[in-house]
Parts: sequence; structure tokens; C-alpha cells
Amino acid sequence: QLQVVESGGGLVQPGGSLRLSCTVSGFILDDYNMGWFRQGPGKEREAVASIIASDGRTNYADSVRGRFTISKDAAKNTAYLQMDSLKPEDTAVYYCATIETWPVNLGRVDFWGQGTQVTVSS
Repeated sequence: QLQVVESGGGLVQPGGSLRLSCTVSGFILDDYNMGWFRQGPGKEREAVASIIASDGRTNYADSVRGRFTISKDAAKNTAYLQMDSLKPEDTAVYYCATIETWPVNLGRVDFWGQGTQVTVSS
């Protein structure tokens, strides 16, 4: 059974940092392109970052470029999202998923984890 489990969320002050983890099971992380997504209160789910399996190329949404960094550790079958200089508007539930390519077609994402809540507030 293919599964992803997100963790690492929490409450952080504006300007702070968090690192999210996405541990996968049932498949080999290095065989798939991976993406991080978020859904803020009252907003649609959006893709924020991706990492391409074939060459490690990364992509970012304009709203997070320069502040977020996606990476992975194949030995741990885990992907990460390092989030720095956090803003209140980054508050959302964050999800990871396998993707086909970037930009991401949300309708073609096969399965989702339960997500992890990130709240940026003073």
C-alpha cells in the first residue's frame, strides 16, 4: 500500500523556521517526483514545491521561493520541506504527494496523507 505521512508542523512566530518531513512507504522515494502542497483556511490547495526524481531539479511557487527548500534523503525514504522566514500567510495544512511533473495538476495526484498543521502567529 502506497502511503505518505507528514510530520513536523506546529506553532511558530513570524520570521521563524520549521522543517516538515514526509516519510513514504510502499514505494521507493527516488523513483517518484515529489511535491509539497498546502491548504490555508478558506483557500484551495496549492502546490508550493517539487523535486524531480531523475535529476533532483527543484521548483517553487512564487510565494515561497527563496524561503522554502525541498530536499530528500533516499536512505530514509523521506522528503523534507525547510521553511524559513515564515509569514502568517504561510499558515496552512501542509501535504506531500507523488506528482507527475511541475506545474502540478492537482486532479492527477493519486493519493494524499493526513497533512500537518503549520500555524504562524505571534
